[in-house]
Amino acid sequence: MGKIKFTKNELKSQKDALKRFLRYLPTLMLKKQQLQMEIRKIEAQQTELRSNRQDRYREILRWIAVFGEDVAFPTLLTVESLDTEIGNIAGVDIPVFRNIEFEESPYDLFALPLWVDEAIQRVKYLCTLDAKIHVLEKQAELLGEELRITSQRVNLFEKVKIPETRENIRIIQIYLGDEQTAAVVRGKIAKKKLVRVSL
Repeated sequence: MGKIKFTKNELKSQKDALKRFLRYLPTLMLKKQQLQMEIRKIEAQQTELRSNRQDRYREILRWIAVFGEDVAFPTLLTVESLDTEIGNIAGVDIPVFRNIEFEESPYDLFALPLWVDEAIQRVKYLCTLDAKIHVLEKQAELLGEELRITSQRVNLFEKVKIPETRENIRIIQIYLGDEQTAAVVRGKIAKKKLVRVSL
């Protein structure tokens, strides 16, 4: 608790601060709920994408042995760019997946095995899923950090600032009430002395 003055101006200042805290707290709580909801949504999307990726990977495992053939597969396909845009959730800028661009090296269809075309498509799909998962992880990380900060602020207001300000107001009101009572008593005593002197 900081040092407070026992004046009417300080009382007004404390009451104004309490109003601000009480007005700001619901906004913070709403932001906290919104962040929690968005994080749950992102986690659900991640789970779905990971499950989808696992399914696709299992499909590839059935015929992965053909990758053992001597084909310079890594040179046939490279990721050219990952395109994201900036989205905003509860005041937090987050990356949003837009597209992933691949560069396919030209190859001779007659020189390479038949499975190469299918393999390229499947690898593209898996890379796209991986990129989406990566972007979602970044979103969850950024929103998680903001949620941590917002939760700290909610706790600060609920558990420290509001109770502290209410206690300050109570103490100042008691002090000012005692001062007022003492002033009335002093006034009555002075009046009695004046009455005695005039008699």
